[in-house]
Amino acid sequence: MPVHAAYDFSGKGALIIGGTTGIGRAAAKAFAGSGAKVVVAGLGAADGHSLEVEIAAAGGDVLFVETDVRQEDQMVRLFETAVRRLGRVDIALNNAGVEGPFAPVHEISSDDFDRIISANLKGMWLGMKQQIPHMLENGGGAIVNTSSTAGVKSIPNVGIYSASKHAIVGLTKAAALEVARGGVRINAIAPGPVDTGLLERMVAGHIPVSAIAEGTPLGRISSPDEIARAMMWLCSDDAGYVTGQTLLVDGGLTVS
Repeated sequence: MPVHAAYDFSGKGALIIGGTTGIGRAAAKAFAGSGAKVVVAGLGAADGHSLEVEIAAAGGDVLFVETDVRQEDQMVRLFETAVRRLGRVDIALNNAGVEGPFAPVHEISSDDFDRIISANLKGMWLGMKQQIPHMLENGGGAIVNTSSTAGVKSIPNVGIYSASKHAIVGLTKAAALEVARGGVRINAIAPGPVDTGLLERMVAGHIPVSAIAEGTPLGRISSPDEIARAMMWLCSDDAGYVTGQTLLVDGGLTVS
């Protein structure tokens, strides 16, 4: 596990929701490698426990808690567990999310609509409901919510996914304004195409990932580590005057 020497999160407690695979997994390893005590939440016990083993083997402090972000009782228990483990939650990443069918809006089922909105938007909101009061009571903190370039740019055939990611941007802005004087910074991150299972599942049989890569100005998709490093910056003192913003990490995809 690489140690990110540019950031020192020693003594900080980090809660990473949606941290067992992809971007979240990279972030868990990055924050643990920079000295933070980490609690990782998500579905998929096998992935969660393998992450625990990997981080612990590298000398990191980590606990995995299997959690369905759509269930408020589970999110409450998760946060209680995180506080017991960490003492204080200084950093929270609300990264859990699912893809939807690659199809026009009028062909999406009600079940798929509910599944996407519940996981992507409601799960983030349930996370902030626990995180914000705790951080206000403890003098501040940093929250990063994962949106997408689909949250700032119209992308056909992923309409409900895009709607959920647009909503994350709006909710992030509102929450940031509500708590700014309490020392809590809330930002969103909007990755472009990332080398994850979610991207592959979303476009499978419709668009080759190689074509998506070629369509970005930088001519490639990003690694999860690149997004994790941007998350670290948003949570660091270097971003101490940044709140209510959406950081685009997209290889220039939304420039034009």
